[in-house]
Amino acid sequence: MLKKFAASLSLSLCLATPALAGSLPGLRGHDHTGVTVPDIKQALDFFTNVLGCQHAMTFGPFSDDKGTFMQDLLDVHPRAKIEQISLVRCGYGSNIELFQYSSPDQKDAKPKNSDIGGYHIALYVDDIKAAADYLKANNVRTMMGPLPVDQGPAAGQSILYFMAPWGLQFELISYPKGMAYEKDGGTVLWSPKDPAK
Repeated sequence: MLKKFAASLSLSLCLATPALAGSLPGLRGHDHTGVTVPDIKQALDFFTNVLGCQHAMTFGPFSDDKGTFMQDLLDVHPRAKIEQISLVRCGYGSNIELFQYSSPDQKDAKPKNSDIGGYHIALYVDDIKAAADYLKANNVRTMMGPLPVDQGPAAGQSILYFMAPWGLQFELISYPKGMAYEKDGGTVLWSPKDPAK
């Protein structure tokens, strides 16, 4: 079972492309972000029934009662146990991998965006005001906004931060007419356009 887990983590390496100078060989894109949550059922409920993401798969548990597999593979405590892993897909973006761990040295720190290691998950929406109203109607804690950005390279976007029930930070973002930096050419960030169209 542990070997299958290790194999599934390295599956993306099978699809290699020619490497550019100074880049990770075979890099194609961002596949997923992994987030550890306190209760996988609560997290799945929030992602699917409140945010509208699609649940793709669930598997686990994984542990090593005697060896150092978990430490060697994931740099966690040797007795750490992954109770369950679930992957969700939110629209056309990359995937989100939810982990529920138990571990003798587990911490329950919720970093702020200003903390080293702080993070948030940003979700693109077509109508940020409608999305903000929806979150508020569903008793989701939202911060100030939506805030329109009207200066600098990010001009054209609007943002609103919100929180999952267990404290995970999210951001709504919308830029239906693009952002100012796009007019100068160069690298274009992820596009919210449907890739099938």
